[in-house]
Amino acid sequence: MRNVINIAEIAMLRPDYMGFVCYERSPRYAAELNHAVLKSLFPSTLSVGVFVNAKIEHVVETAEYYRFNVLQLHGDETPEYCAELRTKYNCEIIKAFGIRSVDDFDGIHNYEQVCDYFLFDAKTELFGGSGKKFDHSLLTNYREKKPFFISGGITLADAENIINNCHELCFGIDVNSAFEISPGLKNVEQVKKLLNLINQANEQDI
Repeated sequence: MRNVINIAEIAMLRPDYMGFVCYERSPRYAAELNHAVLKSLFPSTLSVGVFVNAKIEHVVETAEYYRFNVLQLHGDETPEYCAELRTKYNCEIIKAFGIRSVDDFDGIHNYEQVCDYFLFDAKTELFGGSGKKFDHSLLTNYREKKPFFISGGITLADAENIINNCHELCFGIDVNSAFEISPGLKNVEQVKKLLNLINQANEQDI
């Protein structure tokens, strides 16, 4: 998210998380976020600052200014990096991993103690944001205990399939390209349909 009006429109739908890309090379880079708009989000919506291989000092400074509730790390950040960041800015940390094969789950256990959630995306040369899917059946090989988000080119139909065939540790879905008019500008009606689908599924579980 980066457009003031669009942020306000999506905020009215009260999603659980709203992401803001703080990576200059991304087409969704939020160069100048509106501080006041972020402060006005409903308490039920957590603001997420997305960073890629940024210096810890920069992440902390940016997070403190915008009061991000969550930090999402989409680069090659090490477990030591995550641990140090947690000591300097106390919030939830989501660590993203590109998935292409079973081998890509190797080493993830090293992050168990320093992150709150994992995020699995398609493995590409980019640091996420490719709009490509990975084979979700690979998640049957996931052996860790940390809950995770699924990302990567998810459409409304994909979301319904994930909901109906959910891995027990799947905590949520991270959507972008299929719900955008242009990079960083969300299609409000599409997002509304997604949230209605999730809410209906939650009501059936009660």
